[in-house]
Amino acid sequence: MDSIQSSQDYPVVLKVEQIARNKILVTYDRPTDLSSATTITNYWIRGNQAPDNAASLGMDPALSSDNSLRPGQARITAVDASQTTYVITFWQPITRGVIYIVLPCFVSKLGSSGFQGVNWGPYSRNVWIGK
Repeated sequence: MDSIQSSQDYPVVLKVEQIARNKILVTYDRPTDLSSATTITNYWIRGNQAPDNAASLGMDPALSSDNSLRPGQARITAVDASQTTYVITFWQPITRGVIYIVLPCFVSKLGSSGFQGVNWGPYSRNVWIGK
């Protein structure tokens, strides 16, 4: 099985890890549509404190178009041609000790577009602690 749940027809985050003071690596369970996967406003990051250099929202607010990541805060790029692994680069360092949760939405599978749901699930390892 090459995905978290074979019955799902959309990409799901497998894991997230911090790879530098201002970068995280996001890995999906299957190839994604490059355009939707590299649209920074398709990503929300919750922090266990108030919004900061990496967190676009705290723990309470619902996800909305007003509190997604913005181009002035970060960018996302593909790591290689697999279209499963991406780096989010923040313009400021990630705050140490804060618990973060990456919440991507609207990322379509390769060869498709228009997915309108969330891209995480019960087996996603989409939490990290800033270091």
